[in-house]
Amino acid sequence: MSFPQPKPEVPQLPQNLLRTIDCQQGAVRAVRFNADGNYLLSCGSDKSLKLWSVSRGTLLKTYSGHGYEVLDADGSYDNSQLCSCSSDKTVILWDVATGQVTRKLRGHAGKVNCVQFNEEATVILSGSIDGTVRCWDTRSRKFDPIQILDEAQDGVSSLKVSEHELLTGSVDGRVRRYDLRMGQLHVDFINSPITCVCFSADGQCTLTSSLDSTVRLLDKSTGEMLGEYTGHKMKGYKLDCCLSSKDTHVLSCSEDGHVYCWDLVEGSLMLKLPVGKAVVQSLSFHPSETRLLTAMEGRVQVWGADCTYEYGTWTK
Repeated sequence: MSFPQPKPEVPQLPQNLLRTIDCQQGAVRAVRFNADGNYLLSCGSDKSLKLWSVSRGTLLKTYSGHGYEVLDADGSYDNSQLCSCSSDKTVILWDVATGQVTRKLRGHAGKVNCVQFNEEATVILSGSIDGTVRCWDTRSRKFDPIQILDEAQDGVSSLKVSEHELLTGSVDGRVRRYDLRMGQLHVDFINSPITCVCFSADGQCTLTSSLDSTVRLLDKSTGEMLGEYTGHKMKGYKLDCCLSSKDTHVLSCSEDGHVYCWDLVEGSLMLKLPVGKAVVQSLSFHPSETRLLTAMEGRVQVWGADCTYEYGTWTK
C-alpha cells in the first residue's frame, strides 16, 4: 500500500516586520548577520560598528576605532572575531568579547568598500576603491598583505569568499572569480558598474547586481546567464543583493524604499517589501531561516515569515 507524497511546502517569504532597531550611529551603511544568525552587525556613518542580539534587539557592544564611516563588516565562524572596513582606508580586526582592536591593517590607497573572512578566519580579504583586493593573514605579526589582486580596472565594490574561491565585482563592469587553489582567474563582463556579488548556497551559480537596475544569475563555471531580475531601481547607489538561504529566491535592495524578491527559477516578482520612504541601503538573509535584515537611514529592520518571538523560538 502506497501513500501519496506530501506536497512540497511553498517557501515562505520574510514579509512580517518583527522588529525595528534604532541604531543611533548615523546612517547605517551595511547590516550583516553573523555566521549562525543569532547576532547582527550594523556599520555606521558615525565611525562605529555595533553588535546586536537579533531576537531581543538589544545592543551588546559598540566597537570604535575607525576614523571615518564604516562600510562593511564580517564575523568569524566561531564568533570570537570581527573585521570591518572604512572610508578611512583601513581594515580593523576586533576581539568580540573585549571590543579591543586586535589589528589595524593599512595599505589601501582609498576607501575600503567590502571585507570578509575566509572560512577558517585565518585570512581577511578586503576590496577597495583603489581597484585592489588585499589578503591579510590574521595570525601574522607582519602588517603587509600576503597577496594583492590588482586585476580590476576600477574600484572593487563587492567580494565574497567560499572555500578556495574568491568572487569580486568591480565598477569596471566585470565579475572576477579567482580559483585560489588552481591559480586561475575567470572573468564575466556585465557592461554596467557592479554593486554586489554573491555565490549561491549550492556553489553552482553567482548573483550580481549592477547600476542598470538588473540582478543577474550566472552559471559559475560557464558564465551562461540563467536569469535576469528587474523592476527595482538601482541607478546611483551601491546596494546589496542576495539569495535566500535555500536558493529559492533572489532579493535586492532598491532606491524606491522597497526590497524586491523574485522566484529564482521563474524570474517572477513574488514580493515587493515596503521598508520605508528612503533608499534601502543594505540587506542580509539569515544563513538557515526565513529571516531578513534591512537597513534604511539610521534603522535596521528584522523581517520574518512569522509574526512573534517567544521564549527563544520564533512562532506563528
